[in-house]
Amino acid sequence: MDLEQELMQRLENDEDEMIKIRRHLHEHPELSFQEKETAKYIKDYYKDLDCTVSDCGDGYGIVVDIDSGQPGPKLALRADFDALAIQEDNDLPFKSQNPGVMHACGHDGHTAYMMVLAKNLIALRRQLKGSIRIIHQPAEEVSPGGAKSMVADGALDRVNHVVGIHVMSSMPTGAIGYHYGESQTGRSDFTVKFTGKGGHASMPHLSNDAIVAGSYFVTTLQTVVSRRLDPFDTGSVTIGSFDGAGSFNAIKESVTLKGDVRVMKESTRKKIREQIKQIVHGIEVTFGVTAKLDYDDNYPVLYNDPDFSRHVVKVLKDAKIPEVTQVTDFGPQDPSEDFAYFAQKKPSIFFYVGCMTDDGANHPHHSPDFMMNEKCLLIAAKAAGTVTLDYLLK
Repeated sequence: MDLEQELMQRLENDEDEMIKIRRHLHEHPELSFQEKETAKYIKDYYKDLDCTVSDCGDGYGIVVDIDSGQPGPKLALRADFDALAIQEDNDLPFKSQNPGVMHACGHDGHTAYMMVLAKNLIALRRQLKGSIRIIHQPAEEVSPGGAKSMVADGALDRVNHVVGIHVMSSMPTGAIGYHYGESQTGRSDFTVKFTGKGGHASMPHLSNDAIVAGSYFVTTLQTVVSRRLDPFDTGSVTIGSFDGAGSFNAIKESVTLKGDVRVMKESTRKKIREQIKQIVHGIEVTFGVTAKLDYDDNYPVLYNDPDFSRHVVKVLKDAKIPEVTQVTDFGPQDPSEDFAYFAQKKPSIFFYVGCMTDDGANHPHHSPDFMMNEKCLLIAAKAAGTVTLDYLLK
């Protein structure tokens, strides 16, 4: 039995362990920047294994170093482990026990497969060359994200390339998806507060209605993408919150709106930011209100290095992993990912493993009924393991 066959057999034998870990994490989710117990659980898993475990970053980040004892390159594998502020609707024996918190994006699965894969890579390390860095990253969901501070704290020191995987409920289980170049949107978010003058609804001439100003802002914002961007560019602007609650007979003095911006080019990010600032100023002048705009440019566009990505895709296709039914370019993906911070620093690939349920039902990410086909855990582990062996056996 060669090394690849041995690793695949080990992972198959440990599939139940992956599922057990995933279900434990699913039952005990923690929000971004609050993952204290999750981090402890991860570190406890490695305490009796022959590796080096270190804290990294401003939050609960962990790096696990696996050294073959022989010279060679250093490959980083990244998995995130935070949950979302969502009340779970699923009726599962391992349903979230933390009210209002749920693993609704699959990060529990990422962590589970990565821990078991790491355990087996540790066992086989003497047959490899170079080293592996496992990056267990917190706080992917909330800006500024966990990746940024981990990079600043040396998570990528001496690392040559980085690999990340995300499970995708929109892709059939068995599918591996990828894209070259710009692969996931960059993200910004903003909060704007318009302040006018409150008053009685029967005397609008003595007041200055902030709701009207805010409403014009929402309407005018729709022209940013339709009339200010090149039609061949990709961009979206969304108002996700309009806090104008009050009484039916009172004119609101102030309203607060929160918005989201997604782009596929950094130049588009700059254009949208400039337009939003200009529109905010125009609303101030037009309606005689004051405005306070807080604008946060956060996650970059996720860029998959074409040369490294092509090699990884070839390795995955040539491997003929039995559980993998297709390795396909699924095109760029709409969501943003702070893996982009790793990809800014080192040639990287971030690819996708389908986790659609067997019945083909729609259980979208970030929804209260998000559901993962747990068969994806073994597929993710085998895919990452195959890439790692190829990388460290050259």
